[in-house]
Amino acid sequence: MAKYTRIEVALKAKETGIVPVFYHNDIKVCKQIVKACYDGGVRVFEFTNRGDFAHEVFAELNKYVIKELPDLILGIGSVIDAATAALYIQLGANFIVAPSLNPEVAKVCNRRKIAWMPGCGSVSEISYAEELGAEIVKIFPATQVGGPDFIKAVNGPMPWTNIMPTGGVNTTEESITEWINAGAYCVGLGSQLFIKNEQNQYDYEKIKTMVNSTIQIIKKIRS
Repeated sequence: MAKYTRIEVALKAKETGIVPVFYHNDIKVCKQIVKACYDGGVRVFEFTNRGDFAHEVFAELNKYVIKELPDLILGIGSVIDAATAALYIQLGANFIVAPSLNPEVAKVCNRRKIAWMPGCGSVSEISYAEELGAEIVKIFPATQVGGPDFIKAVNGPMPWTNIMPTGGVNTTEESITEWINAGAYCVGLGSQLFIKNEQNQYDYEKIKTMVNSTIQIIKKIRS
């Protein structure tokens, strides 16, 4: 059962400004990645449903988060159908992120008051997602959809829309500034955050530093 309400998810995503997006089939790696991001200031984290038995990894990871990182809001991404959404809700997902807009997923999430962030690529899809109850909409792939200029254009006639770009956002101050100034509610960040060393292993200390640096950049822009 979800620990956080959809409103708490939305507010915390706005506050920290970034939502790391990550998948790995090794639970030990996942725990270390999540801990590094948490120590860097992340409070909303998206594990993605991308590999075989991903739900088993998520179940173990969520138990770890509940026990060791109680202020972290863990959710699941890459959910494209209602059955998968229901499975992860049963495992305690606090939010569901999708690459596409599926009203059947919305129904499942709404019945349990779980935050749902569908992927949209047009104003019509965004409007429909909001009609279905989405507090935050994901534009994906963000660069191909239209980049920061797309967010500016949408926010003109629809200033109430909360957009999270994912795909095409990187951790440089220039990139983050462009997206946030365009009106991004928060940003989804993937591989750019997860730095590896010369041995091709994750460098958890550098990941923590990168996460914190990115959060500080967003705070600076907003102030």
